[in-house]
Amino acid sequence: MGYTLNFSAVWRNFDFLISGLTLSLGLAVISILIGALLGLIVAFALLSRKSMAAVPARCYVTLIRNLPILVLVLFAYFALPQMGFRLDKIKSFVLVLSLYSGAYLAEVFRAGLLSIPRGLTEAGLAIGLTSNQIRTSIIAPLMFRNVLPSLSSTIISLFKDTSLAATIAVSELTFAARKINVESFRVIETWMVTTALYVATCLLIAAAMRFVERRLALPR
Repeated sequence: MGYTLNFSAVWRNFDFLISGLTLSLGLAVISILIGALLGLIVAFALLSRKSMAAVPARCYVTLIRNLPILVLVLFAYFALPQMGFRLDKIKSFVLVLSLYSGAYLAEVFRAGLLSIPRGLTEAGLAIGLTSNQIRTSIIAPLMFRNVLPSLSSTIISLFKDTSLAATIAVSELTFAARKINVESFRVIETWMVTTALYVATCLLIAAAMRFVERRLALPR
């Protein structure tokens, strides 16, 4: 018996999918911004000569990078309340994705920092800049320019990780697709449209990052 595609149920609920996609993007943007700030701080700590900064940073990165994000999501949502830390499902997921992105972005930023010639730091000191001024005015901008290709891949990966929020009933894109699927039983159609939305969004993110790369590229 053949299967006939019928997208009518999906189109009737397409606004629900768009709402889920909007929430997915919101979760990703907030988490990545927090994770980028955290990752930058951790990256500088990883390269610090002070063990009081470097050791905790290494422990954080090692722990988070060796745990599945799904385990972290379930721990934050189900275990933390038992320990007295109560967060709603969206805040708990943002917390997890921020910590998760911070660990991965720390390694991206660390690689970018290692690519900066030491002579720039010495030049900054020679003209009277403080260490913090050198980091914010010289090192950080150059580092961001160097890591943009890696940063693009990491951002796309973290956006796709927002689908795991469905496990704790956050109504992002995957949760919306599952709801439509259960109510309409149009499995193929629902996931075809959802796949197209994920692919289109990732392509737009990649295009935006390439545009930023071109704008920040040094003239040859």
